[in-house]
Amino acid sequence: MTAPVKARPQLAASAIVFRDGRILLVRRAHDPGRGRWSVPGGRVEHGETLEQAVHREVAEETGLAIEIVGLAGIREVLPLHHTSGHYVVLSYAALWRGGEVVLNDEHDAAQWIAPEDLGTVATTDGLAAIVAAARTIVGV
Repeated sequence: MTAPVKARPQLAASAIVFRDGRILLVRRAHDPGRGRWSVPGGRVEHGETLEQAVHREVAEETGLAIEIVGLAGIREVLPLHHTSGHYVVLSYAALWRGGEVVLNDEHDAAQWIAPEDLGTVATTDGLAAIVAAARTIVGV
């Protein structure tokens, strides 16, 4: 017997966006990860490529235009309680190409931070390793 669709992992994509040696962090306003700093991203829609999803999610959540450089890695967000979902997140290294941050209602704050200062803020699980991989890809 197969599990109901809602009980299955959902595919998501995110971007570690670099600008002048810093990365964009957004603070999540909702679960999963409410109150923690992460990078923009979200669910991949049916019929959409992973890269299309990254561009769309970054634009919807921050108003920024980006250039994808490469895949930085994969993270899993596992359910902590019955209201959070299971997500498989493919995270891409990206370069800022235009726009200024204008947040939608998914986030309540944003900041550009030096990657080496990532340990000074509460982040979503596994973010530091993905940022380290993204730094290698973009050469920062």
